[in-house]
Amino acid sequence: MKSKYVILASALLISVATFAQKDQIKSAEKALKNGDAQGAISILKDAENLVVNAKDVEQAQYYFVKGNAYLDLATKKVDESKSLSLAAESYKKLIDLEKESGKLKYSTQAATSIAQIKGNLINSAIADTQTNKNAEGAKKLYDAYLLDKKDTINLYYAASTSVNAQDYDAALPMYEELKKLNYSGKGTSYTALNKASGNEDGFNTASERDLAVKLGTHEKPKTETIPSKRGEIYKNLALILVQKGRIEDAKKAIADARKTNPEDSSLLLTEANLYLETKDFDTYKKLVGEALQKDPNNADLLFNLGVISGNAKNPADAEKYYLKAIEINPAYTNAYLNLAALKLEAEKPIIDEMNKLGNSAKDMKRYDVLKAQRESVFKGVIPYLKKANELDPKNEDVAKTLLGVYKALEMTAEAKALKATM
Repeated sequence: MKSKYVILASALLISVATFAQKDQIKSAEKALKNGDAQGAISILKDAENLVVNAKDVEQAQYYFVKGNAYLDLATKKVDESKSLSLAAESYKKLIDLEKESGKLKYSTQAATSIAQIKGNLINSAIADTQTNKNAEGAKKLYDAYLLDKKDTINLYYAASTSVNAQDYDAALPMYEELKKLNYSGKGTSYTALNKASGNEDGFNTASERDLAVKLGTHEKPKTETIPSKRGEIYKNLALILVQKGRIEDAKKAIADARKTNPEDSSLLLTEANLYLETKDFDTYKKLVGEALQKDPNNADLLFNLGVISGNAKNPADAEKYYLKAIEINPAYTNAYLNLAALKLEAEKPIIDEMNKLGNSAKDMKRYDVLKAQRESVFKGVIPYLKKANELDPKNEDVAKTLLGVYKALEMTAEAKALKATM
């Protein structure tokens, strides 16, 4: 008889605990409705140990209220990043729970809230990066990816933003995951100018964009190809591995990528750049030759080879590749810019020598020679800067550089005309 009373007492305890938990969830809901999200969370914390033994429907309700409370805090900017993450965590637990039980009561609302959280995280991350809070922005982008792993672009942006924050330890596993997913990011963008805001809006499909143009809300539709990001991904992965002293891992990563994507020329350039970084110049030259054999009239490829050659302190090759890129594509703005920058590098040693000269007759004579050499450098870059300015008139840096050259050469009329357009 004694044992029966023990069983009855245990059942009574569970029953009392269940009622207590129900009351706590209701109290938390009431607090939340009254605008006290922090109070609701405190009440739910008291019920945390009991929720494990509750019925599925009560557990679901618990996580739903908890998610709503944290989302409310995030909306009020109370520890926003942490609150968004905790809200998402609660909603995901709720969805998993209802999926397993087969009783879907809150999942639809939770999924809607998760989509809202994802949008909030991305917008908050963009705001962070605009104020140079790259580490915070990267974490939010990664959290957005964890909420929806199908949207892999957020993982790519999280990795890139971590690199901008120089947080290579955070970036490395993200790039490794992108490699595992064989992510490329290649696609097509559909945009049109919003007549009301003056901004360029993006659309999921060409038909959506064309409909907006037809309705009159947008104009100037554009369709652009988004190039593969694999080269950049593997380049950053390799550079981080090299920085950590894992040279062989870096080489293997690039080799694996090329086997998986044999037609992606950007990976060949990345591999060439890796051997350049490790000062294996023979392999570097071999890979450059291979790249040109595969696609001798690819302006982007030649431009990138120009960049790599410039970084290798080989200005003659860099100039050759930039000029070839321009020959293929006369509107290649960046090739003109890089060519001008390359030629302007010749000014520094001239200035350094001029600054060391004294006032003797010999020094003054040498000064005149150096001055003529400097003017020759400036005259040599004018055609490239003028063309770049013509192709990209809104680029202030190009205009300022060209203006500086005109002033240095005392080309007053040209400087005045250019300044009028700035």
